[in-house]
Amino acid sequence: MDPDLSRLDGYLADAGVDGYLVNASAEDATQRYLSGFSAPDPYTTLYTADGEAHLLVSGLEYGRAKKDARGSAERPTDYDRRAKVAEYGPTEGGHRVVAEWLADKGVDSVATPSRFPLGLADGLRSLDVAVTADHDDVVERVRAVKTEAEVDNVRAAQEANEKAMATAERMLREADPDVDGVLHLDDEVLTSERIQQEIEVTLLREGCALDETIVACGSQAADPHERGHGPIYENEAVIVDIFPRSKATGYYADMTRTFCVGEPSDTITEWYDLTEEALDAALAELEAGADGSVVHGAACDVYEDAGLPTLRADESTETGFIHSTGHGVGLDIHEYPRLSTQENELEAGMVVTVEPGLYDPEVGGVRIEDIVVVREDGYENLTRYERSLVV
Repeated sequence: MDPDLSRLDGYLADAGVDGYLVNASAEDATQRYLSGFSAPDPYTTLYTADGEAHLLVSGLEYGRAKKDARGSAERPTDYDRRAKVAEYGPTEGGHRVVAEWLADKGVDSVATPSRFPLGLADGLRSLDVAVTADHDDVVERVRAVKTEAEVDNVRAAQEANEKAMATAERMLREADPDVDGVLHLDDEVLTSERIQQEIEVTLLREGCALDETIVACGSQAADPHERGHGPIYENEAVIVDIFPRSKATGYYADMTRTFCVGEPSDTITEWYDLTEEALDAALAELEAGADGSVVHGAACDVYEDAGLPTLRADESTETGFIHSTGHGVGLDIHEYPRLSTQENELEAGMVVTVEPGLYDPEVGGVRIEDIVVVREDGYENLTRYERSLVV
């Protein structure tokens, strides 16, 4: 997959620098995006103003990088690292290797992501390389607009995600309550941890990785990012939020459903219906050229019209709709753009979540989340999983 880096080319020209320099592992989305390579330890990628990518990797990764990376690959040993370390020590010797590598590419000025290592930046400056921090993180803006190949990567991750959600729903559906309302499955208490484990196993079988997931019941669901723990109870809302990453491509998916085993309270039922209405209202505003704040506003309008608090109306509220409506998804689970009070013009090809919700420790929580692609005349919903509160 070759991304369109014309926006980065324009940035380098406007900034008057020779290249864009990244030093990080492939866990850093900008690193993986520019290099087309994945390695667990930090390595260095240079994207030059002539549109070429160059990698400086360890001998351990050199063979793979030559085959798999988007650009050329070299090793520190190609620049006499051992001699430089012997003369200057490991820190300055390492900096001198990078500086010589840059000079070999005709580069004496670079821009870097705002989170570039300070030690390396200072070391390069001491060796007469001009280093400028890109505080706007232009590559994140470039990554926000996906190619169709990238959309397909997200689509595949979402298909795996939906199988995992089906696993969670099945476990809830097949569980039975005891006299205290605690759910049991296969003669064992059904806990958040059991469901989380089965979600992870399902995703592993589908080639996806998952560091953590949310299965939060009752009052736990009133905290949007509470992971959930302990027994699941009947008649309580259970928020299940799954955000896996494909091991093969590195692209994420994201989806949330709220379930209830038994009879939800009148308030939870009302909240669920309002949240589904808010989701549909936000989706109706999605198209290229729309502003993310307008999409967020459509969800807020539904809640505010029903007399419920939102952060837009009251920045101090701790209940009601207490987060933004959505965010970009790609090589990062949270990336540009934001569907919030912040203004962001949406572009065709952006992949975003739409996830309104309501929260109160006295009641619990409800959230529904789909993942969609912004298109010229609307949106494409990558989520096929049905919405249903009672299982």
